[in-house]
Amino acid sequence: MPELPEVEALATFLRERAVGHGVARVDVLAISALKTYDPPITALGGLSVTGVDRHGKFLDFDIDGLHLVVHLARAGWLRWRDEIPAKPVRPGGKNPLALRVHLDDGSGFDLTEAGTKKGLAVYLVRDPGDVPGVASLGPDPLGESFTPAMLAEIVNGRRTQIKGLLRDQKVIAGIGNAYSDEVLHAAKMSPFKIASSLTEEDIATLHDTIVTTLRDAVERSRGLEAQDLKGEKKTGLRVHGRTGAKCPVCGDTIREVSFADSSLQYCPTCQTGGKPLADRRMSRLLK
Repeated sequence: MPELPEVEALATFLRERAVGHGVARVDVLAISALKTYDPPITALGGLSVTGVDRHGKFLDFDIDGLHLVVHLARAGWLRWRDEIPAKPVRPGGKNPLALRVHLDDGSGFDLTEAGTKKGLAVYLVRDPGDVPGVASLGPDPLGESFTPAMLAEIVNGRRTQIKGLLRDQKVIAGIGNAYSDEVLHAAKMSPFKIASSLTEEDIATLHDTIVTTLRDAVERSRGLEAQDLKGEKKTGLRVHGRTGAKCPVCGDTIREVSFADSSLQYCPTCQTGGKPLADRRMSRLLK
């Protein structure tokens, strides 16, 4: 799933390519992806892209005051095309194409989604806050307001595991399964540590690690073409998705346990005092 660094890199890429161009037309190939109907998607024809922004994991195209807001979900992606094929694409079948935006110079982009479980969501609204997922977002971890003091307020009294807290978009915007694993590994913190148990020193370390990890990932993605971002993310991860590999810090074997609707990866030596986590969904650190 694209997370904050990839969506930030996409927004930067699209500011350079799309801003200043008019929208010739929009083809909707997967009706299920379009979550709004007022204003209609046809309202974009003839308008110009004036900005591209990010809200957590949401991508926001400002098109003369209307906002095309996209959430790529687990298997969605944006593919830029310097030249959009002239031949119309037929909806249905195994075609992963969900939506195509034609710009006035012949370029444009496709929104695609692989697999059978569909989660790609596209909204056309007058204000980004009209999108429920955007309206409920927590603070952006790369924003100036995200300070150690704010993080202390967030964890205070929360009897929940820190892994789940970091993934909760209503608590902190933009961090998903992959970067929460990376942050907790760099902070040398168990993913099952209870948020309210964090000391002042823990909070300072976690805050610094969140900001540093995300900024480093954004910087690594800077200047890359849209199609290269997925590969860069994968190669830049140190523990997530690397079950069975050696920890780059200590050399221990990276392990995996189930967590919520997915799984997490961690290093026992770096994060849990050498003790493995029980592999069950409501697991707590073995004592």
